[in-house]
Amino acid sequence: MGQVPGKARAVVIGGGVSGCSVAYHLAKAGWTDVVLLERKQLTSGTTWHAAGLIGQLRGSANMTRLAKYSADLYVKLEAETGVATGMRQVGSISVALTEHRREELLRQATVARIFGVDVAEISPSQVKEMYPHLNVSDVVGAVHLPLDGQCDPANIAMALAKGARMRGAQIFEHTKVIGVRQAGGRVTGVDYVSAEGEPGFIAADVVVNCGGMWGRDLAAQSGVTLPLHACEHFYLITEPVEGLGHLPVLRVPDECAYYKSDAGKMMIGAFEPKAKPWGMEGIREDFMFDTLPEDWDHFMPILENAMNRMPLFQTSGIHTFFNGPESFTPDDRYYLGEAPELRGYWIAAGYNSVGIAGSGGAGMALASWITEGEPPFDLWEVDIRRAQPFQRNRAYLKERVSETLGLLYADHFPYRQVVTSRGVRRSPLHAHLEARGAVFGEVAGWERANWFAKPGQEREYRYGWKRQNWFGNQRDEHLAVRNGVGLFDMTSFGKIRVEGRDAMAFLNRVCSAEMDVPVGRIVYTMILNERGGIEADLTVTRLSETAFLLVVPGATLQRNLALLRRALGEEFAVITDVTAGEAVLCVMGPKARDLMRAVSPDDFSNAAHPFGMAREVEVGMGLARAHRVTYVGELGWELYVSTDQAAHVFEALEEAGAGLGLTLCGLHTLDSCRIEKAYRHWGHDITDEDHVLEAGLGFSVSKRKASFVGREAVLRKAEAGLSRRMVQFRMEDPDVMLFHNEAIVRDGKIVGPVTSGNYGHFLGGAVGMGYVPCVGEGEAEVLASTYEIEVAGVRHRAVASLVPMHDPKSERVRA
Repeated sequence: MGQVPGKARAVVIGGGVSGCSVAYHLAKAGWTDVVLLERKQLTSGTTWHAAGLIGQLRGSANMTRLAKYSADLYVKLEAETGVATGMRQVGSISVALTEHRREELLRQATVARIFGVDVAEISPSQVKEMYPHLNVSDVVGAVHLPLDGQCDPANIAMALAKGARMRGAQIFEHTKVIGVRQAGGRVTGVDYVSAEGEPGFIAADVVVNCGGMWGRDLAAQSGVTLPLHACEHFYLITEPVEGLGHLPVLRVPDECAYYKSDAGKMMIGAFEPKAKPWGMEGIREDFMFDTLPEDWDHFMPILENAMNRMPLFQTSGIHTFFNGPESFTPDDRYYLGEAPELRGYWIAAGYNSVGIAGSGGAGMALASWITEGEPPFDLWEVDIRRAQPFQRNRAYLKERVSETLGLLYADHFPYRQVVTSRGVRRSPLHAHLEARGAVFGEVAGWERANWFAKPGQEREYRYGWKRQNWFGNQRDEHLAVRNGVGLFDMTSFGKIRVEGRDAMAFLNRVCSAEMDVPVGRIVYTMILNERGGIEADLTVTRLSETAFLLVVPGATLQRNLALLRRALGEEFAVITDVTAGEAVLCVMGPKARDLMRAVSPDDFSNAAHPFGMAREVEVGMGLARAHRVTYVGELGWELYVSTDQAAHVFEALEEAGAGLGLTLCGLHTLDSCRIEKAYRHWGHDITDEDHVLEAGLGFSVSKRKASFVGREAVLRKAEAGLSRRMVQFRMEDPDVMLFHNEAIVRDGKIVGPVTSGNYGHFLGGAVGMGYVPCVGEGEAEVLASTYEIEVAGVRHRAVASLVPMHDPKSERVRA
């Protein structure tokens, strides 16, 4: 293997398919000074026993793009390296045994068409033709993806490793990294123990943790959050079956099972509803190509279904019953990116059983991100900065991953909530809201009231693809906001204080809007990248000459903190997370002013408290900072209250609101109101890939400032013209439901996905948003087209608008 060098440009930790892919792509990008260190042998952790299924379709355009890249790469890899990869594009079939599942598969087929993946709906009889061994008596629908495939996972990793070596990378097995050194907030290299047992050090600017199920503990040594935990994963392989032949990969998610034929044998694997976490006490030092104990009782329900689904399991002998560990994350999505806690510490781990299908694209994306300084496209779904520091807690992870493994094959209903590891982060008002019927959801660990049950109504979700059981509750809350007054608990907002001598200058450099404003002014702004893409959207309130409060979505807090801290140069400013210090109560609706006057002696008139201003007010016997802004498109105030006074202020508002019809409202209503007003939601409607002008947010960009990040990209786009526009749609049929990723159809042609959707109770139909290509076209030409939205294969007429359908001139907002 040669001598381990004392210096490298990048050190990759972990020799599974993820690490090999990262090393391959770094070398391919021209970083030939790359070293990969593997504690035992390549593939000896999880990769060697992976099933090797290569499915292209994912839940979004960019995740599908990564999976398609993997499939394309693996097809070519054998010719490039001479290592047989076993890659065969046998196709895949997913079958539905319920109407709910059929609806999901048809929606997924629409997603595939949007993203250019070859897909077809097939009938049960067509499934039988393609899969003669399958019992299709209760199959109600299916989809076929002809270019999906299967491969030899270990050989894929070996081919990537050889490809990396061919480009100059060095790989050392039996070389264990025991620590990552750091100085001044960034990595400086890794300490290791060699194959001969000798200690060593490699100086490096970049370290990539591809440690799989070892990755969490390794990251924790450096103060880095990497929330993942191993689970036991089971599959069974039969003895050879005569005449089996080459069959498509088969998924029967309603029975938690997948099937593939290989070398004349049949495999069945399981994603059972409640999994078995593994490795809570750590992983023993000699773990290599290991299996875990058999558990027939645990696997038997899956096998019993298989005997009915594919009768050959009744007569075939068992060649292998396998149980091995795989890493899972709290939200079933893997992690990519630079750790927010430590510069130069990068991560590619936590693949949730899609490591083979995901690693090719993930390695490409991460290598591009490392070498170019920015991701090749929006990767928020898998960005490590979505992880919350508390999620490294092992008790939390053990409980959560027992659920997330099974969620891979569960019905992916809209608004589906996790049930494990709940209650970690709670607002000071949690008990008050719970006593009044709140049904909670969870985001970033926060328990948030999603809707309020009526007296005697069950406080449970009944999931489906049509109107769910809380639809009427949302309607009542929504109309209360539009016609009366509603109260939301938005304590989960991320709150960041930026203060110091140079705070204003720093924020003026990174924010698109002007920050040199009077004390008390609230500014809606973007943080852009050099391409004009939207890294963050937020409000900034000037609290004093030297102090500002930034308010961001709770889910993006860690990302935004990292963004600001990385951007801080020589300016003298301090960035502090103050989220837990204040609760936020939002009073919204035409009667909001009446309610505020009932609880406070302060003046809430337009003259005294205009839109976009914050000031301290009295509420009951307490104090609050009242921000006159809105995310629902109505007159209203966000009340920022110290957590010790939050319950008192809530009680004062509730008591005074009794005579005004005050209605407690949940997050589902917040979303349905904002989408009627066409307010953008970061992560759905706007991302770092979406240009601020094409998103329709040019008003948040200062025309006066001589310099800010992204300014040149804004000027270039303004001169060149828009290539697409954000459009709002309302369905003509009031029964149609929109959620996300339905297809926008312009004059009979699919042009993109619905970026977000909800039901517009005030407008009388489902409302969605999405981008429409418009190269060389003006607004009139865009609106002159006929629009439909494809939902589960059926196209429905939609009305399009480039201005908000609700209160287009914001007269209600400004009251």
